[in-house]
Amino acid sequence: MRLFDFVRRRNQANEAAAPGDTHEDEEPAPVATAASLGLMSCRHCAAVWQDAQEGDACGRCGTHMHTRKPQSLTRTWAFLLAACVMYIPANLLPVMITRTLFGAQYDTILSGVIYFWVSGAYGLAAIVFIASFLVPLFKLAVLFLLVVTAQRGSSWRQHERAKLYHIIEIIGRWSMLDVFVVSLLTGLVQIQGFAVITAGVGIAAFGSVVVLTMLASLSFDPKLTWDSKPTQDTLQDKTMAQAHDNRDRKPA
Repeated sequence: MRLFDFVRRRNQANEAAAPGDTHEDEEPAPVATAASLGLMSCRHCAAVWQDAQEGDACGRCGTHMHTRKPQSLTRTWAFLLAACVMYIPANLLPVMITRTLFGAQYDTILSGVIYFWVSGAYGLAAIVFIASFLVPLFKLAVLFLLVVTAQRGSSWRQHERAKLYHIIEIIGRWSMLDVFVVSLLTGLVQIQGFAVITAGVGIAAFGSVVVLTMLASLSFDPKLTWDSKPTQDTLQDKTMAQAHDNRDRKPA
């Protein structure tokens, strides 16, 4: 039986066994997680083990297992703050420089959107605006929400937060649209004496934002969404106790 099916059936059984009707002002019942049931899964081969200890090797593939990603929130915060810093020059600095006989033109992401809109290419302007401006901003906002609520051990809208994490994973692959367009134009439009297109500094900053947000989403452990504050305290105490036992077992 897969871990997800086991936990889901356990939650359904708890809901069916709960007597009476629930009220809107009542707090939601705690969700049964694999960690609370004494189960630990291997992130490499997805094998599930009963009563496995933190850091034990998987009996199938030998990978060291952990209940949650080590230092997940710390790494996610680091990548997220760095992405926010790089987001400002990515939108202010030029991403493409066009040099012709009549001079040089420096285009940022928003100036390119305005140019397409004024030229009548409304569909292209909308695509560039959504993929290059709104999507990175949406990913940053969602990651901030996920990290803050997970760090506080909040049980607020856990199902919706889990869906948001899957959404940013899906749309993340479309965040490099501007980088692809500028790279294509830079390689094609190189007519010496008439027109030369080169990439600006802003494209490097924009690429950094995309890469940093991808690293932040990969560093974030989605299992933290389902951990309430008591569950986090229990897991932390269990991890510290196991680390203390392992240290005592080492020879002097």
